[in-house]
This record gives sequence, C-alpha cells and structure tokens, in this order.
Amino acid sequence: MAEEFLIARNPEEGTSLPYLLRLPVGGEVVVLKVRETWPRTAKVYCHRVVEWPEDAEIVEALPIRSVSKRGAAIDLVLERGKENRSQFVLTRARGREMVFWQSRKVAKQARPNVAVPKARAHGLVPDIVVDTRERYAYKFSEQQATTVKRALPVGDYAVFADDELVAAAERKSVEDLASSLLSGKLTYLMADLANQPRGAVIVDSGYSALFKLEHVNASSVADSVAEAQARFPSVPIVFCENRKMAQEWLYRWFGACLHESALASTTSGITAQPDEAVED
Repeated sequence: MAEEFLIARNPEEGTSLPYLLRLPVGGEVVVLKVRETWPRTAKVYCHRVVEWPEDAEIVEALPIRSVSKRGAAIDLVLERGKENRSQFVLTRARGREMVFWQSRKVAKQARPNVAVPKARAHGLVPDIVVDTRERYAYKFSEQQATTVKRALPVGDYAVFADDELVAAAERKSVEDLASSLLSGKLTYLMADLANQPRGAVIVDSGYSALFKLEHVNASSVADSVAEAQARFPSVPIVFCENRKMAQEWLYRWFGACLHESALASTTSGITAQPDEAVED
C-alpha cells in the first residue's frame, strides 16, 4: 500500500495554525502544524509537532509518489494531477528550527527567468574563501571562480590579495536576517564588517519577503533594516531574488573589490608633483 500524506484538523484551540500535516520521510514521520492545506500563493510557515494525534480528523489523505530529503529540503510528489509537487525547507533562526512549505508555483514566482552572464568579473577568476561554519554554501557553479573552505575572521565569504583581506560578506536568509536584526546580533556583525576594507550583507530573497514573514512585526523588521543601513552606510544590505542571483551579485562584487584593491596598490606610491616655478 502506498504511503499517504495526511492533512488533518488541528485539535488545539485558539491556534493560528489550524491544520496538521503527517509526512513520512524514510523511517521518520514528520508532523507539522500549518495555516494552509497547500502553499498556493506564498511560502507556508510550519511548526513541528511531537506526535500525530490518534483521533485526528482527516481532511485529505493523498497517496505519495515520491518523497526524499536533500540537505535542508524535503521534496514531496503526490499522486494527483494538480498541486502535486512541493518542498519543505528546513532552516534555523534564533537557535531553533524553522520549516517553510513551498510549491513549484510559489518558488517559480521568486525565480526570475534570467541567464547569468558568463564573462569574468572584471576579467578575473576570483578565489573565494568560504567560512568553514557556512552550511549549504554557495558553489558559484555558474561563475568563473574557485572556492576554498577555511575559517574566516568575519563573514561567510571573502576574497584576499596576498593574504590581506580585501572584502567580506555575510549571507542571510530573510528569516535569519529578521531574527538577527530583532535580537541585535546583526549590529555587532555589521560593526565588524565596517572595520574591514569592504563589507556587505547579502540576502537571498527580495525585499518584499520581509513583509511575508510569520510571527514577526513586518514594520519593526523593515525599520530595523533601515536603521542598520543608516548606522553602517559603508556596509550595504543587498536583497536578491534568490540564491542564484545572490551568488551572481556576490561574484561580481568580489571581482570589483579585487579590481579596486589592485588599482589602489599600483597608485599608492605615486605622489603629485608640484608645479614647476614659472621664471620671470
């Protein structure tokens, strides 16, 4: 008998998450409470539940064609014609697990149909250092760059020239950005980046994603972004549509930073000569 993806009513009273999901993944059963029965217009926030209630009131029992876990994502394909493909994305914010449920339609809305250019960034093939603590790191597979992993003093990604740090960037999901802002953690991070030759914070979602977050005040988060940018104007907070565009922006920025660093080093020994005295 095929395994089933179960949707039931949440018996918890007064909850803003009125449905339960039961998702078998290998030998594990994941139980989540959610607001919607399918992610039709936006990502759906999910909260993990310890166990499935024995007397659950089933809303839908859907046969599963396939289910697989890949890193931080669980891909689910159902045996039905429409609304059959979705993905659960597992992340962490404020030290706790957060799960978001998205469909192919929702994911496609945030994925512009753009082919990134293949030309080198300022004619360079930068060697990008990835911090050893960075999980699910950017691979820059569509860019002309090499990557190496080692511990960084600041940020998740950096480029160097002769062992001197040229530029460093911190990568944030929109959920992590919000939690870091509201906890004050991002203030210390941006202060550290501001002390580097060049620093940036890159977010692999568009700015509008701030206003779709669950369980946070959107205006407070937006105000915190603006305050952080005003306080540290030398450290841009860059919102990109998705991971693909974030990698492209970071690659181009690193190339520009290395180019500017090389220009500065070649002109550092040149001093302006005083005008020759004009003879009477």
